[in-house]
Amino acid sequence: MTATIAPAAPRPTASARLLQLPWDLFAALTATAVFALAALWPALLATQGPFAMDLANTLAPPSSAHWFGTDESGRDLYSRVIYGTAASLGVGIGAAVVSLTLAVILGSLAALGNRPTAAAVGWLLEVAFAFPALLLSLLLIAVLGPSILTLILAVGIGTAPGYARMVRGQILSARGAPYVEAAVALGHSRGRILRQHILPNSLRPLVAVFALSIGQSIVWASSLSFLGLGIAPPAPEWGALLDAGRGYITVAGWLTVIPGLVIVLLALTTTTLGRHLQSILEKGEK
Repeated sequence: MTATIAPAAPRPTASARLLQLPWDLFAALTATAVFALAALWPALLATQGPFAMDLANTLAPPSSAHWFGTDESGRDLYSRVIYGTAASLGVGIGAAVVSLTLAVILGSLAALGNRPTAAAVGWLLEVAFAFPALLLSLLLIAVLGPSILTLILAVGIGTAPGYARMVRGQILSARGAPYVEAAVALGHSRGRILRQHILPNSLRPLVAVFALSIGQSIVWASSLSFLGLGIAPPAPEWGALLDAGRGYITVAGWLTVIPGLVIVLLALTTTTLGRHLQSILEKGEK
């Protein structure tokens, strides 16, 4: 009697795997795809140019012709939001890169430097963390002048101390881990232990933190632009749209509410992605 081998179950398709994801992760990935498309190819999504005026339809409310309404010059707000995605995402990603790069450098020095260096960097981090990030950003913008580069530097430097303290704690925790003690007992050099054990394990959580930091940076940059300290109107950057619409908040509230909701949506998207990445990394460590 010959044994029969059951046929292998068919592998699920990519669409089926997507439908099996948690609903919040599926929504975040979908929103990420839309934001990426808007940033890279805005003309595919926009219905008009970002500076096209229609003076006959100024301050028109949202409708089938203008999905997000129009501003005081008759410009289509939906198209301006789409074209502003690249600048807003660029500021968020750039500020996140600056922030985490500084955090890794300062956190590593505070945890791995000699005693005077570690003490000096630790004191600097405590002072910078206690100093309000908004005031530090305002100081940098006042010195350098408002621009996209200034926004990136201001937000990145302002948020770096908090992440640097996290990096310092992660490295100190990794230094006392059993696998580091085992490497020391095996006679591995300090440089090898640092490269192969301490840094990879302590910096792995930054993958999730980077996604979280993008949303936080966009919110900070938009806040500065709303105060008139970022990219100036008529640029379609989201913070500039908030700044331009605040003078019409009582007669055309959509000029402020809709860009604000888009900023919140992007922040929620990056936060959701970051939390799921963190969960995946934690499962991988177990």
